[in-house]
Amino acid sequence: MTENTASIEAIHKCDLLVVGSGAAGMATALRAAHDGFNVIVAEKSPHFGGTTALSAGWSWVPGNRKGAAATGDTRAEVEEYLRALAPETYNEKGIEGFLDTVPEAIDFFEEHTSVTFSYPEKAPDYKMDLPGAKLGGRAVLPADADIRMLGARRKELQPYLSSYTVFGYMPQVGPDMATILKANQSPRAFAYTARKLLRTWADTAMYQQPMKRTNGSALMTRMVASALDAGVRVWTMTPVVELTVDADGAVTGALLAGERAGRVQARLGVVLAGGGFTGDEDLRRRYFPHDRHGGEHFTPTQGHDGSSARMAIKAGGRINNEVSSVASWAPVTVFRNLRTGARRLFPHLRQIGLPGMITVDRHGKRFGNEALSYHDFGGQMLAHMKDEDSVYAWIVGDEKLMRKYGIGYAKPWPIPRGLFYKMGYLHKGNSIEDLAEKIGVDPEGLKATIERFNRDAVAGEDTEFGRGSTAYNHFRGDMDHKPNPNLAPLDKAPYYAAKVRMGDLGTFAGIDVDERHAVVRPDRSRIPGLYSVGAAAVSVFGGGYPGYGSHIGPALVFGYRLGRDIASLAAESGRAEALKRAMEVGA
Repeated sequence: MTENTASIEAIHKCDLLVVGSGAAGMATALRAAHDGFNVIVAEKSPHFGGTTALSAGWSWVPGNRKGAAATGDTRAEVEEYLRALAPETYNEKGIEGFLDTVPEAIDFFEEHTSVTFSYPEKAPDYKMDLPGAKLGGRAVLPADADIRMLGARRKELQPYLSSYTVFGYMPQVGPDMATILKANQSPRAFAYTARKLLRTWADTAMYQQPMKRTNGSALMTRMVASALDAGVRVWTMTPVVELTVDADGAVTGALLAGERAGRVQARLGVVLAGGGFTGDEDLRRRYFPHDRHGGEHFTPTQGHDGSSARMAIKAGGRINNEVSSVASWAPVTVFRNLRTGARRLFPHLRQIGLPGMITVDRHGKRFGNEALSYHDFGGQMLAHMKDEDSVYAWIVGDEKLMRKYGIGYAKPWPIPRGLFYKMGYLHKGNSIEDLAEKIGVDPEGLKATIERFNRDAVAGEDTEFGRGSTAYNHFRGDMDHKPNPNLAPLDKAPYYAAKVRMGDLGTFAGIDVDERHAVVRPDRSRIPGLYSVGAAAVSVFGGGYPGYGSHIGPALVFGYRLGRDIASLAAESGRAEALKRAMEVGA
């Protein structure tokens, strides 16, 4: 790649160009702007916030001051847990840098930006059976936000994933969601839900969007509002199409298309934070074993099109896939919009651990503990079906389940079910055998599986896969259900099923970076002026998924650290002139 000498109408100058407006990119921009640097954030989509704005908004940040003080958590315990989580790919230097920076980063966001966190007492690590795991203190949540913080730019915020809302309202993870899930079981919960929905509908009628933002949408509202207040130029509909490189191989800026088409001259360099590559079919075929021939993976992520990875490779970098898992797996149901025919996805991130619900293969057999994290259960699904020509399974439940909880997007009684049948989301059988025949599953296999599961459910112990045996399992169930929050028999006809395919929440394989998030060549030498954070970069956890917010936590922490260190990194790369100019701007 060389400097493009073609005639370009606009030339934009800045100290730092950040590609992507999710948590990682905005964290980098906020910290660099705090030091007085001139920052541009270029976002390819019409909306800022990326996949973070679609997420639950958790951040896994062990060692944050409030959480550690409340639980007595120690760094030694965190390191023990992370080492046990992915022992063969444990990144000692990366983990050291992460844990060193967590307290400082979280303090910065709470003290110098509009970001405010809550500290749930219970948010169990995903692998509570491993040494060093904790029940709480490590995962934090953003406070709700009013979208009017964004002023005239509020409609540029990434909309909620519609299939994950409750008639337009996005429940906040925690007591809010727990109450709404019981709206058909309790008059108090029904009244509470009605108030939330009426407020959402009124806002949408008046302002074309809900004013209250929750979860990841709240986090991005607060981060972007803070960045705009700090003078960061946040440009949507502005894809970065090519990096510019000088004769010595240093990245000097980029070429933009879209609404701000032109050339950016970035004195301190470029940060690639535009998401992973789960939306890039060519890269998936290369790095996802289950999708070698295409058509076997369905991502709900926003903007993870591999553009950051491709730019890094063209500049001399590489994809590092030396991780225990190349992505954070998330089983999804694929269905269609009845009006437009467009494909829709529902990620099953919580519900399959509820009592009275099982997941089976095409032979009607269970293959794992459904109350594990979506990532770990997805890993079990992939391992179980590694020799099959197609990866899919079926979530199965009975009439009791559908009346009480529903199955994911198919809401429980009294919501009519006809719509879910027409969409291709939900399937119904009058008996176990009838359902099996309709979904193409072995009837005898399914009947035997349900009979065994029912015996275990009555006894309160899953003798086959240990479902409901850890605090995290229980957290994914119904804590009011006895004797086990994750187990109930399937014994009331009719029976229902929803098909699940493999999806993700982002890649763990990614652009190879060193411990300071400078992009490196295959020989480990740095590409001057090029950096990467967030899902675009290889995960610090080595492919492990430790707990709630395992993407957003490192995105915030490493984005913060990169923004803090960007001037010294530029100096180390020998860009003395760029550093001098940056210091002048900072002054």
